[in-house]
Amino acid sequence: MPHVISQACCNDASCVFACPVYCIHPSPDEPDFATTEMLYIDPDACVDCGACVRACPVGAIYPDTALPPEQLPFIEINKSYYPKRPEGVKLPPTSKLAPILPAAEVHKRGRHPLTVAIVGSGPAAMYAADELLTQPGVLVNVFEKLPTPYGLVRAGVAPDHQHTKLVTRLFDEISRRRGFNFFFNVEVGKHLSHADLLQYHHAVLYASGALHDRRLKVDGMDLAGTGTATELVGWYNGHPDFVDLPVDLSHERVVIVGNGNVALDVARILTCDPDTLAGTDIADHALAVLRESRVQEVVIAARRGPIDSAFTLPELVGLTQTAEVVLDAEDHARVRNDLATVRDDFTRQKLEILAKLGDAAAPASRPRIRFAYQLTPARVIGENRAAAIEFTVTGTDQGRRIEAGLVLTSIGYHGTPIADLPFDDAAGVVPNEGGRVVDPATGRPVAGAYVSGWIKRGTNGFIGTNKSDSLNTIQALVADYNAGELSEPIGGPRAVARMVHARQPEVIDAAGWKAIDSAEIASGDAQDRPRVKFTRVPDMLDVVDDYSDVPLLQNLLGALRRR
Repeated sequence: MPHVISQACCNDASCVFACPVYCIHPSPDEPDFATTEMLYIDPDACVDCGACVRACPVGAIYPDTALPPEQLPFIEINKSYYPKRPEGVKLPPTSKLAPILPAAEVHKRGRHPLTVAIVGSGPAAMYAADELLTQPGVLVNVFEKLPTPYGLVRAGVAPDHQHTKLVTRLFDEISRRRGFNFFFNVEVGKHLSHADLLQYHHAVLYASGALHDRRLKVDGMDLAGTGTATELVGWYNGHPDFVDLPVDLSHERVVIVGNGNVALDVARILTCDPDTLAGTDIADHALAVLRESRVQEVVIAARRGPIDSAFTLPELVGLTQTAEVVLDAEDHARVRNDLATVRDDFTRQKLEILAKLGDAAAPASRPRIRFAYQLTPARVIGENRAAAIEFTVTGTDQGRRIEAGLVLTSIGYHGTPIADLPFDDAAGVVPNEGGRVVDPATGRPVAGAYVSGWIKRGTNGFIGTNKSDSLNTIQALVADYNAGELSEPIGGPRAVARMVHARQPEVIDAAGWKAIDSAEIASGDAQDRPRVKFTRVPDMLDVVDDYSDVPLLQNLLGALRRR
């Protein structure tokens, strides 16, 4: 009975290292690992030991007989990654495990142990902290501008993808390790500068992600009723920056320009039964708006053809298992033409799924999603707000108009410049070599400055991709420390805490976050939901203040009851 990796795969490769027969690929040493949509178990080589199930941080691996019904297509998806062989013949036998890159070995130097500031608390930050804390004595201080951690895992993963959010259990475990400290509600560039951090740390590692959309530069994108998919994701996930986003769903159609995974997430949420979403951690304000929604169709428009679809195969499978998805007749014809020329197996599987979609001309029985191809946006039309979007059929002079009351763009993310560091605006990243920040003017490293995640490599990869990416950066950082190239901090952990409190008196520590976390989970338990999120910073600060007012003994007893 082989095991199967399902849609929730996060690509962090923990399962690869756990497998005793090397049957999960691609592994981090293989070229495909950097671009793969997910990992795959070889059904012929799997020995059914279950080691991968225990290692997976997001619960994405099942025995093939225990897969949830909507995940059954992943049996064939896993199998299709491997070459066809005669029945009963396995790949050449091997007893080796996937090679594990060695942890960077820290050699004690100077008066203070290696002390690193990490800016951001998303996956790249937490995997970097994990790598550093494999060494005894290392100190890691994580600085997060919000009162809550974990970045896009909390504020970017769709509320109906709760399995993916299970990776936070791993991050919670990392944050409890000796030498780890959280400083929440502290914004670097506002409360603290890069120089401030570098004065109290050997190095500063920026893992702040790329939170802003690339903008679509066509007329009308400044009208009311236009925006970005990322803003809507933040709105329905309860990110404090997007709580007051004016989302009007009183019209029958929404158009999303761009067809990556984020576009699919937004389309799925906008067409999902609100009663289904009511059992998730979706923000209450978003659920209330969705309950009043009049949207009957979300059009996902792409400049190119079906063969170039940007969404991944796992996300397409997941979408078609839970939503009504259709194509126009001309797009069905495009799919058939692409099937005649495709060479890549996984692209073929995408096209085969698209070929089976329903006809958009058929009457809809529920809110639906329509893929539309070969459409280049020309302008958004409307008086005071968006009423329609005009396209040209890509490569022709033919026009196409789609009526819509909400027009969103989802054409990729772009990094945000970091104060006091160089920035490549065209690529949307901090210039670096292997994670070392580099000054483009001199070509030399910027002493003590490092990057990991999207701000390092651009907006590619998945949650788990940050694991190998962060290891690469930490190896460079530790090598510089061991070589004596990093300046000694002027004080230890207490000095850091005093400095932070002086600059931001409303700083929140790990206990404050746990108070917020516990309150959200308790509210969720009362409503049979994973949690009910606080969405405004003042409300979070009130929870922390209430918690700090409780006598110490009562705090301790409460903590014991929660364990």
